[in-house]
Amino acid sequence: MAATTKRSGAGDTIWAVLAVIAGLLVLVGVYLSLMWAPEAANLPTEAERLVQRVFYFHVATAWVGFFAFGVTAFCGILYLITKKRRWDSIALSSVELGVAFAAANVVSGSIWARPTWNTWWPWNDPRITSAAIVLLIYVAYLMLRNAIDDPERRARLASVYGIVGFISVPITFLSIRWWRTIHPAVIGTDSASAQGGFDMAPNMVVALLFAVFTFTLVYFVLLHYRVKMEELREEVDELKARVLAETA
Repeated sequence: MAATTKRSGAGDTIWAVLAVIAGLLVLVGVYLSLMWAPEAANLPTEAERLVQRVFYFHVATAWVGFFAFGVTAFCGILYLITKKRRWDSIALSSVELGVAFAAANVVSGSIWARPTWNTWWPWNDPRITSAAIVLLIYVAYLMLRNAIDDPERRARLASVYGIVGFISVPITFLSIRWWRTIHPAVIGTDSASAQGGFDMAPNMVVALLFAVFTFTLVYFVLLHYRVKMEELREEVDELKARVLAETA
């Protein structure tokens, strides 16, 4: 017991340090994106060049959101194989974080779209529309879980939903290569179907990779603490059920 407690305490310290590091890296990322990285030279107006700086957060939140949904699908597979509740807890926690990051991606994309395309939301663009659909799919995942009381049935159906729902993620990523779109193709700018190629200067690449790394670290730190909260909630629910059974 003492050894277990010691390991747990050391683990908590490590995660606390990682949380501080992640917070500091976010501040550095803000500086790199808003001050250090150069303006996009190919944009015609000052407003477009200014709002382009949201690009670093836009791409980073998209990556983390899609990665989080991939973790949910992976954990769903592991739950269906092992029936261990921990995998379901991780899947749920990852979806909640994925929805938050995906929502940030959609909002930042809308902010970018307004001065660039003169509209907050171009519904005829496949990438933008499919990104919104992905967000709604995982909001529906959370609604599905809340609608089912039985824990085992809830975990089983949520696992299947999370696996099938992940199909929407690669579709969204490849949409600018499959259909003609005004959305920039950041990776693979020679795409014939994408109208908005986006070439980056070296400093812009550094700022982008830093943002992606930082938000990924933030995701893992938040996931750790969210899983711990979910496990504590499950313990409380089990204690309540035991007390009610004893007093009945």
